[in-house]
Amino acid sequence: MKFLVAALPAAAGLIGLALGASPVVQANPAKDPGAQVFATCRACHTLDSGGRSAMGPNLHGMFGRKAGSVAAFRNYTPALKASGIRWDEKTLDEYLANPTKMVPGTRMVVRVADPVKRKQLIAYLKAETAK
Repeated sequence: MKFLVAALPAAAGLIGLALGASPVVQANPAKDPGAQVFATCRACHTLDSGGRSAMGPNLHGMFGRKAGSVAAFRNYTPALKASGIRWDEKTLDEYLANPTKMVPGTRMVVRVADPVKRKQLIAYLKAETAK
């Protein structure tokens, strides 16, 4: 009987798909690989609209924004402010791979060396910072 009760939600989902219903996908941030990578970043950054800045700026709305331009954050280095970077997947990938190489003089020293983890993190940031 326990098996039948446990299987009912899954069976209902399959029946719905067979009838042409759109699947309901429930995100589980604890299992999102990008969210897991961001756990390290959370010590310095927040993502929510109107969220506070910490050691680093709030990242909400970062894609398409010029680096060093969050008015509420006053701890940017002159190097980052003068970098001319506009954040997109490519610039963020390069920056996360080695921030001090891309922007000598930046305070950000945390690197994401693994390109797969960077891709996961960037996809997570793109989704979360646009909400």
